[in-house]
Amino acid sequence: MKKLILSLSAAALLAACAGQKQKATTNQGIGDTRTAPVEYLDDRTYKLTTKTDDKTYGYEQQNAIKVGGARDQSGPMNERRFLNALLGPNGEAVGYFREGSCCAFDTPNGLFGNAGLLDLYKVYWEGGTDTLSLYLNMYDEGDLLIPVGFTAREE
Repeated sequence: MKKLILSLSAAALLAACAGQKQKATTNQGIGDTRTAPVEYLDDRTYKLTTKTDDKTYGYEQQNAIKVGGARDQSGPMNERRFLNALLGPNGEAVGYFREGSCCAFDTPNGLFGNAGLLDLYKVYWEGGTDTLSLYLNMYDEGDLLIPVGFTAREE
């Protein structure tokens, strides 16, 4: 019975997102594209060392940040590990909240067939004039970079 309820819930979620369905075939490729091992500052924070100059990285659904982890149920924690590593442009502490899921896309790592959904987070910092939107992909693993407009924790 639990499996039936879970399956029906998943189908309802995917159907609800059908109106927003857009393929997000990232510039990084489909599926896992990670080339460098992930490092940690602590168990809740990734160590990010490489800045990108790609203004679409994380800001557009077609180039979502690939944190991975859905297969071992660490996807949501990996999203938080990434966001916890970010600082504002002048080293300000950031806050964030999850706006929701959106943007169905094809992935060989999907939990239901070959499909996944991106998570949209709103990120802000004290003194900032805007709340920025970042798209995160917990199904696929890619190299983790510091998005344009952010810096990262060093310790």
